[in-house]
Amino acid sequence: MSILNVEHLTHGFGDRAIFNDVSFRLLKGEHIGLIGANGEGKSTFMNIITGKLMPDEGKIEWAKNVRVGYLDQHTSLTAGMTIRSVLSSAFDFLFEMEAQMNEICEKMSDATEEEMNQYLEDLGTIQDLLTVHDFYLIDSKVEEVGRALGLSDLGLDSDVTNLSGGQRTKVLLGKLLLEKPDILLLDEPTNYLDAEHIEWLKRYLNDYENAFILISHDIPFLNSVINLIYHMDNQELNRYVGDYDKFQEVYAMKKAQLEAAYNRQQKEIADLKDFVARNKARVATRNMAMSRQKKLDKMDVIELAAEKPKPEFIFKEARTPGRYLFQTKDLVIGYDEPLSSPLNLEIERGEKIAFIGSNGIGKTTLLKSLLGLIPSLGGWVERDQYLYIGYFEQEMQGVETTCLEEIWQEFPGFTQYEVRSALAKCGLTTKHIESKVKVLSGGEQAKVRLCKLINRETNVLLLDEPTNHLDVDAKDELKRALKAYKGSVLMVCHEPEFYQDWATRVIDCTKFTTKIF
Repeated sequence: MSILNVEHLTHGFGDRAIFNDVSFRLLKGEHIGLIGANGEGKSTFMNIITGKLMPDEGKIEWAKNVRVGYLDQHTSLTAGMTIRSVLSSAFDFLFEMEAQMNEICEKMSDATEEEMNQYLEDLGTIQDLLTVHDFYLIDSKVEEVGRALGLSDLGLDSDVTNLSGGQRTKVLLGKLLLEKPDILLLDEPTNYLDAEHIEWLKRYLNDYENAFILISHDIPFLNSVINLIYHMDNQELNRYVGDYDKFQEVYAMKKAQLEAAYNRQQKEIADLKDFVARNKARVATRNMAMSRQKKLDKMDVIELAAEKPKPEFIFKEARTPGRYLFQTKDLVIGYDEPLSSPLNLEIERGEKIAFIGSNGIGKTTLLKSLLGLIPSLGGWVERDQYLYIGYFEQEMQGVETTCLEEIWQEFPGFTQYEVRSALAKCGLTTKHIESKVKVLSGGEQAKVRLCKLINRETNVLLLDEPTNHLDVDAKDELKRALKAYKGSVLMVCHEPEFYQDWATRVIDCTKFTTKIF
C-alpha cells in the first residue's frame, strides 16, 4: 500500500536547480535511506513532502489519515519549556480531544433526545481514540522514554535552553517517538548522539513496523537499519534495493557501463563526422554523407554527469610548540555548577586525542575551558606560549554573510581569486560560494568552517564534533588530512570508525564527570 506519492517534482533556489522531474513512492513497512552529497537537496526534499516548502512544480500526495513525525536537524526548542513539557506536547492532539469531550459533556445537560444520542456516539468515539493512544498513561510514557534516552538523569523539569546539542536531539527524538506516527522522517538523527543512544535508536528502528525515511552520513548506522536506498544526485532520485554497501556496488557498475557506452558513442560520432567531412563535397559519395549526417542529427547523445568537486583539506602548520601544550592542575569545569571532579591533565606535543562519553557530561565545556573561552570553577590551565590554535565549533549561529564574505572577513589579505580557490578546495561550487551561509545545508556550512581552519597556520586543532553533517567523501578526506597533520589534535567525536585508527589516546570523560547518565 502506497503511503506517499511524489510525481514530477521540480524545485530550485534562484538559478540553482535541486530537483528535475523527480518521482518517488513510499510503501508500507519500507525502511529507506536517503543519501547524497552535501547540498544535493535531501533536507529540502523532506521539507517539501512535509509541506514546509512549496515545490516549483509537481504533486505530493499522502494517503488519508497518515500521521507523519519529522525530526528536523534545524528544529529549535522554545526557551522556558521544560523537557517534560516538550515530551508531553507529543500528546497535544489528545488533550484537544479531551477538551472536545468536556465540551460535549457540558452540552448534554440540556440536550434533546436526538442530540443526546449523537453526543453519546461522539463521546464513545473520542473515548476509544484516547484509550488507543494511551492517553491515560501519558505520564508513565513520558517517564519511560525519558529513562530510555537518558533524559531523566538531567531532570525532566530542566529548562531546554540549557541543553547541549546531543541532549536537544534526544528531547526532539523522544517527542517524536511518543507521537507514535505512521511514518518517521529522520534528518541526521545520530548527530550529537553518544554511542549508547545510537545503539538504542538502532534497536528501536530495527523493531519499527511502520515506514521511515532516514537521512544519515553515518554508514555503519545506515546499513544496520535500512532495506532500501534512494540516491539523490544531479537533480535525480534513483532507487536501489539493499543497504549502502549494495548500493555502492550497483552504482559503480552502472557508472562503468554508462562510461563504456559513452566512449563507444563518442568514437562512433567521431567516425561519422569524419566520413561526412571527407565525402559531402564529392558527387559520388554525397548521398552516403547525407545519410551519415541524418544519423548524427537523430542520435540520442549520452551525457556523463559532471563530477562533483571533491574536497581537499590540507592543514597549514605553524612552528613547533613546547613539549606540553596544556597542563591542568585541579581544574574544575562547568558553568553554574561543577561538571567534573578536579582534573590533572598533561597533553603533549604530537598527541591526537579523542574525547568520548555521553552527551552533556562536559566534553565541549572541557575544550572551551582549555582554550580559556569560559572561566573554570576551580584550579587552573597552563598553556604553552607558542600555541597556534585552530578551533572548530559545532554550529554557526545567525550568519548573514555569503561564503565569500565569511572567508574574506577572516582573511582580509586574500584576493577574490584566493578566497574562491580556498572555498572550491573544500568542495563548494561557484553557486555555493555566492550564496548566504544560512541557506546552505549543514554539511556545506561545516565545509565553510573547515575552510577557515585549513587556511590558518596552526600547531594544535580543537575539533568539536567535526564529522556531523559531512558527507562520506568529505569525512574520508578530513580523516586523511588529520592523519597527515603533524600538529596535535583534541577532538570530541561519537564515531569510533572515524578516529580509532589514528588517535594516539582516547579519553573517556565519564571517568571524571560529576554527571553520569
